[in-house]
Amino acid sequence: MTGTEGLKVVVTGATGNVGTSFTAALGAQDAVGSVVGIARRPTDWRCRKTEFVVADVADDDLHELLRDAAAVVHLAWLFQPTHKPEITWRNNVLGSIRVFETVAEVGVPTLVHASSVGAYSPGPQDERVDERWPTHGWPGAAYPREKAYLERWLDTFELRHPDIRVVRMRPGFLFKRESATAQRRLFAGPLLPGRLVRALPVVPRTAGLRMQVLHTDDAADAYVRAVLRPVRGAFNLAAEPPVDAEVLAEILGARTVPVPPAALHAAVAAAWHARLAPASPGLVDTVLRLPLMDCTRARTDLEWIPRFSPRATLEEFLTGLRDGAGLPTPPLAEDSVGRRLHEVATGMGQRP
Repeated sequence: MTGTEGLKVVVTGATGNVGTSFTAALGAQDAVGSVVGIARRPTDWRCRKTEFVVADVADDDLHELLRDAAAVVHLAWLFQPTHKPEITWRNNVLGSIRVFETVAEVGVPTLVHASSVGAYSPGPQDERVDERWPTHGWPGAAYPREKAYLERWLDTFELRHPDIRVVRMRPGFLFKRESATAQRRLFAGPLLPGRLVRALPVVPRTAGLRMQVLHTDDAADAYVRAVLRPVRGAFNLAAEPPVDAEVLAEILGARTVPVPPAALHAAVAAAWHARLAPASPGLVDTVLRLPLMDCTRARTDLEWIPRFSPRATLEEFLTGLRDGAGLPTPPLAEDSVGRRLHEVATGMGQRP
């Protein structure tokens, strides 16, 4: 919808890490008249211009929610249960396809999809890759498999619907203070003592263990620009410089110790199989093989420049982890003893 009422933008996964930053950023735009925030569970969080609607992308009819939208931004994603990949496949892949097909059926002109650096095939360690690098993922983990599958599906979708402007956002690792508890739950589990994180004495120094970090608010800014500008295709999103063991050790006041990739894999695998941590060993293998991204296109076509340095982002995130920070949404709920006990009771890495 255009005109005096402004654009209607529909956001799936609106109450998660990216969704909360993105809906807040949309609400500040004069060109945006209304936002429909879709989430699986009700939320007490409120955001300017946004109406939150409870709906499941894998089950519910989305036609009326998407009708008359100027853009649909698809963020909805399940990281758990890591022990039941058929459940994440149903939500992440089949649910995404339902969203994409509904976009075409109701005539939404713009689709922005949250892909990821995880969609990329293993890459070189000594040079940056742009958006033309193959997106076949790493087959040993559900997350890159699912992201890569949707990249292939969108290739066909774009051929069938050339009138729809499709944008694929491929950010690096996204952090903010309010996501700290959620990401602790998703990747480390309830046994990680958040208040003692900064007391960790050592950081593993493993070949290939580095990441491109981005503040979630900076990613949200790029998403807003992708909605409002007539761009198509993929965009890499990351801040500079990449974070490795030395940088993380400096932030934590720790020292690095060499750990072979096989030993790191074995340690994570043992914790995962013992139900002591939710992150699967396949995710570690994925991270060790990720290429470094060249983000030139985002800086030129979107005129996008990150405001937060990786160090500042991680400092904020670690403070949030120590404080048990969050937001009043189910995915980002603040930390508490009761919530940690619930995580243990329902199974680490075993629930949506």
